[in-house]
Amino acid sequence: MSHHLVLGAGGIGRGIASAVAESGEEVVIASRSGRDPHLAGVTPVAIDVTDGDALARAARGAATVVNALNPARYWTWQKDWPPMADAILDAAEGTRLVTVSNLYLYGQVGEPMSESSPVAPNGVKGRVRAQMFDDAMARHREGRVRAVEVRASDYVGPETLATSVVSGMVLPALLDGKTPRPPMGRADQPHSWTADLDVARLVAALIREDDPADWGRAWHVPTDEPATMTEVCRVAADVAGVEFIAPRPLPRALVSSGGLVVPLLHALWETRHQFERPYVLDSSRAQARFGLEPTPLARTLELTIQALRASRGRRSEGGADRRRGAGAHR
Repeated sequence: MSHHLVLGAGGIGRGIASAVAESGEEVVIASRSGRDPHLAGVTPVAIDVTDGDALARAARGAATVVNALNPARYWTWQKDWPPMADAILDAAEGTRLVTVSNLYLYGQVGEPMSESSPVAPNGVKGRVRAQMFDDAMARHREGRVRAVEVRASDYVGPETLATSVVSGMVLPALLDGKTPRPPMGRADQPHSWTADLDVARLVAALIREDDPADWGRAWHVPTDEPATMTEVCRVAADVAGVEFIAPRPLPRALVSSGGLVVPLLHALWETRHQFERPYVLDSSRAQARFGLEPTPLARTLELTIQALRASRGRRSEGGADRRRGAGAHR
């Protein structure tokens, strides 16, 4: 039995840790807080990844280091990512490194993206991701680490409720009978949505099969056929048993003007093309190589809606408990 270190206790990190542990492997999941995800076979540990010594100690003896992190502030990636990425590369020397990434490095594409699509970032976040991949591949070629990158499109699923446009902004409005207002884009453009659970399945397959030919490259996470935001809302409404309400993305000019004063909106300028034109991920290579079929969008939305409703129920119960507690003290 081997043990593996997963960096990041967000939805993607938790999903990967659980999938790897289910195969009988030992998993340590690291985060700044060290919070316990309460997953069978998964041990939490508190680590600041910019502390190279602490990270190296945690990675010592690990068969795999999985980088499932993202800096806390989306608008300061160019400052926050490089020291984190360097520390992770150093800690992974002599073992395997799986980096969970996205599609930003492809830039403004005009056709479906495959693993052989040219790297042509159109902004700072894409350049950061491209440099991270180049640095990992350089060390792989030198034999200092066995590195691989898995790339996904925008997440949807029960594990990423707070970090997904669909899960965090679109579905809650639809469930409340309100008009979904995505922060940018057009509702009629086809877009690939990656099920968060499929990220974990691909990473677990890479770790389990351990074929050297699978490393030193990138793989696209198995992803279902693209769907427009309108189609997503229509399927979600049917699954949830609620009225379909057509989404109305915020006007481009509003996001542009807001970005002059709000750092997060300014950071979205780089990626808004992804929602204004077809943005399609080709994951056929990974599907064929690992025998993984993407989770159908309808099933992913069903699981997401179940998770959203369960989360709302817990918050409601918590509020009732607090009100009862307050009354008891009066």
